[in-house]
Amino acid sequence: ASGLSPPLLFVSRLPRSGAALPEGVGRSAEAQEMAMRQTPLTCSGHTRPVVDLAFSGITPYGYFLISACKDGKPMMRQGDTGDWIGTFLGHKGAVWGATLNKEANRAATAAADFSAKVWDAVTGDELTALAHKHIVKTVNFTQDSNNLLTGGQDKILRIYDLNKPESEPLEISGHSSGIKKALWCNGDRQIISAADDKTVRLWDRSSMTELQTIHVASSVSSVEYIPDGEILVLTYGKTVAFHNALSLELIKSFDAPASISSASLHPEKDVFVAGGDDFKLYKFDYNTGEDLESYKGHFGPVHCVRFSPDGELYASGSEDGTLRLWQTTVGKTYGLWKCVLPEELGSENSDSIYGTPPEVKA
Repeated sequence: ASGLSPPLLFVSRLPRSGAALPEGVGRSAEAQEMAMRQTPLTCSGHTRPVVDLAFSGITPYGYFLISACKDGKPMMRQGDTGDWIGTFLGHKGAVWGATLNKEANRAATAAADFSAKVWDAVTGDELTALAHKHIVKTVNFTQDSNNLLTGGQDKILRIYDLNKPESEPLEISGHSSGIKKALWCNGDRQIISAADDKTVRLWDRSSMTELQTIHVASSVSSVEYIPDGEILVLTYGKTVAFHNALSLELIKSFDAPASISSASLHPEKDVFVAGGDDFKLYKFDYNTGEDLESYKGHFGPVHCVRFSPDGELYASGSEDGTLRLWQTTVGKTYGLWKCVLPEELGSENSDSIYGTPPEVKA
């Protein structure tokens, strides 16, 4: 993989009046009035399924994206363009989880080689290897980047002090099956964990005790935590459920047309996106649950999806080994996308150039 130089612009164009919608795009009647062509940016480089991804916060240098892959080689990219920055080399097995801290100067990964690793995200150097007793599935930094939370197949949550990585971690037990996801919440005072025992649990950090548990119909496939408003986004089966992160009380839930592996709520909390077994990315209205748009771009099930920190795009990772970046507002000029109106295109060659959506690679 390599960066794009010079940067290419990928064009979303307004169809001429009466033009047919691109095949495979489902829309509401209102959306058809303003139909634009969604042209996802395809980020290649991985050789196996992409199983997790995460964005950093917005930094003075933009924001960044990390991906976890079964090829054992997590990658970091420029978040708004998908440009490859570097690959973290050192794991000896599939990487199941990856995350960046807010400032994007630290990365952490969880892997099948029974380890979690912390990396310098600027140089790519491995800083710390944290040995575990089984496959590690999830890693998450505190806001100050001083502590790392891990979870995995041995059913135990661990809290590492990254200033003293050689010291023994704090351990929290309670789940009866492997842990899929564990996240800090409520200002890092509490922990949310989801496991294959079909439970989601809320823990108190200081007392290391379980505060609340909810049982769901099937194993939770993903968890997203939204600090602004203390919202949890859970997916299991075909369900996307929104819970209060402080009490685990259900706020609302919606059923999707297919089994869903991951969902993400837009920072403005007006829409959410979801992806799963039918290879599609869905966008829903958060208030009504209406299916606003659906796009088929991947050639395999979608394993993970997340909105960027500015909400301008969402990234998806798939069984097909690629990440794709999708515009939240199709046709908006942003990153590598440029909106071009029909009259701005040369009438003689516009259809030959833009008649089929280009296969865009970053």
